[in-house]
Amino acid sequence: MKVLVRGRNIDVTNALKDYVVKRVSKLDKYIDNFGDAQVTMTVEKDSHRIEVTIPINGMILRGEESTGDMYTSIDLVVDKLEKQIAKYKGKLQKRGARFINGQKIVVPVAFDEDTPQVVRTKRFNIKPMPVDEAILQMNLLGHSFFVFSNAETEQVNVVYKRKDGNYGLIEPEY
Repeated sequence: MKVLVRGRNIDVTNALKDYVVKRVSKLDKYIDNFGDAQVTMTVEKDSHRIEVTIPINGMILRGEESTGDMYTSIDLVVDKLEKQIAKYKGKLQKRGARFINGQKIVVPVAFDEDTPQVVRTKRFNIKPMPVDEAILQMNLLGHSFFVFSNAETEQVNVVYKRKDGNYGLIEPEY
């Protein structure tokens, strides 16, 4: 696995970069087919935050931690990722063979000057997958919702986590 390290408001020293590469590369022992790991370190006031994103078989493994010390943040995020991998390892390996390249969907948005504006846009491939796989992906990302192409209906759906701990599914009605 190749580890790409970036810094925001921080000079990434060789020692810091070597430490990140050493710690994140240890995740290779769990699963063989990791993509390139994207590591972003950010310093804002007394907060040292690290975000790690690693693609696995078309899915995304993501962790984020923030503490007062960058080395502590690195250790905590790697521990978090190890726990995620251990929890989902069997499912990740079983489902890895079923992914198919999806399509990009771009939604145009128009606003008046007085209304809030879109300040960030994310684009990603929507992969056809069953609902249970979308729930797994949502949990791996740590998000409360996930947009995906339902493999059974071939329509774009949204799965979300409800306040009662269960999940909801939003399907389009034509």
